[in-house]
Amino acid sequence: MTQQRMLILGAGRIGACIAKALAGCGRYEVTLADKYPQALQDLPVLSGLRTAVVDVEDEAALLSLMAQQQAVLSACSFHQNRRIAECALQAGISYFDLTEDVATTRHIRQLARRARAGQVFMPQCGLAPGFISILGNSVAQRFDELHSLKLRVGALPEFPSNQMMYNLTWSTEGLINEYCNPCEAIRAGQTIEVLPLEGLETFSLDGLEYEAFNTSGGLGSLCERWGKKVRELDYKTIRYPGHCRLMHFLINELRLGEAGERRAMLKQIFETSVAGTYQDLVLILVVGSGLIDGKLMNETELRKVYHGQIAGIDEHWSAIQKTTALSAATVVDLYFGGRLARRGFVRQEDVALETFMHSEFAAVFGKPPHVAMPLSLAARSLGGSAASAG
Repeated sequence: MTQQRMLILGAGRIGACIAKALAGCGRYEVTLADKYPQALQDLPVLSGLRTAVVDVEDEAALLSLMAQQQAVLSACSFHQNRRIAECALQAGISYFDLTEDVATTRHIRQLARRARAGQVFMPQCGLAPGFISILGNSVAQRFDELHSLKLRVGALPEFPSNQMMYNLTWSTEGLINEYCNPCEAIRAGQTIEVLPLEGLETFSLDGLEYEAFNTSGGLGSLCERWGKKVRELDYKTIRYPGHCRLMHFLINELRLGEAGERRAMLKQIFETSVAGTYQDLVLILVVGSGLIDGKLMNETELRKVYHGQIAGIDEHWSAIQKTTALSAATVVDLYFGGRLARRGFVRQEDVALETFMHSEFAAVFGKPPHVAMPLSLAARSLGGSAASAG
């Protein structure tokens, strides 16, 4: 059987997991590349996995590596993805990434207009944006007339142990980006920008209380997809109660969210003072409301994913590794299986949920047999006053 040649850039927590998943299935010859040789040590011995040392800022070296590949997936920091996508265009190979950064995605979309036949550009292939867009679009399509669509995702420590009620589980730069940049939403049928860390709401699930608030990038291109077809559409990040207030203090009151040196200071604080963990869980919640056969109805989809073993891989993965890496592996697998568009820009919501779930990599997103549905989302201000959900 001919193996597909796949390049993965960035051997961090997520990139290495994507490489292991694809190489482990036997259908891919994966090259995992990183700037730092030590990041490539201690990888499992898999017949389909090779490594390479490359600096993505070295365009000549990157193009040379891409010349041997059919597609590339960037698991690098979002600010490196423009260069990587430009090199992919020049090399004539397809491009995937995990970015949540809105400006980067817009740039990649412009590049995709110059794609060759068989060459696609598909950013935002992780969890949020990523699978949440696929699930959200599936819920939205069930309505004859869609009134509101609420998307909520949270990567949470299973055993919180600090006042933030949070541990680092993925990219610190990406986390800060989500907490500091403007957020897209639809209000009264109009696409608008709302402030991050605002729109605080609370809900309970399985006897536990959670909060959710605006963060940037999680909607992907759903605002464009649904536009004036929905009255209300938004995305919020789920955390344990009290987290938003502390982030509001650090980012807004202490001004550590300002671009440049102050964000670098915030990154340093997080990485030196907030412990990481592999013992986490991921909550994925979509709530739609609208008319079905003339009746006002709600449709809810909930997934709750815990850290644990991955089938076929003798390793313990965190929940955010499982959901992000396997969502990316799924869409890459669909591309090579001829299940995606064959040229240009591909949105996450272009993938039908049923198509996505048929991939062997998507089993982690299966609906659990017994899940208590969440109580209604209740919005409130940072001051604690109750308001109707919005």
